[in-house]
Amino acid sequence: MNFTPASIFAQILFGAVGLAAFVYGKKQVVLRPLVLGVILMVYPFFIAESWLLYLIGVILTLALFFPRQ
Repeated sequence: MNFTPASIFAQILFGAVGLAAFVYGKKQVVLRPLVLGVILMVYPFFIAESWLLYLIGVILTLALFFPRQ
């Protein structure tokens, strides 16, 4: 695991966004934010590169705001 300041910041940032999405999805009983929230909280444990951590985090966060209809 890579514990640079950039990766630690990304883990905290995307973990907080994931927690907020999870709580929202649970309260509103909406599956998409619930699942994306869990993914946002868990994926930093499996990614070692900081740039990849940010890239995946931004894509998943944007997926919260652009639902498929």
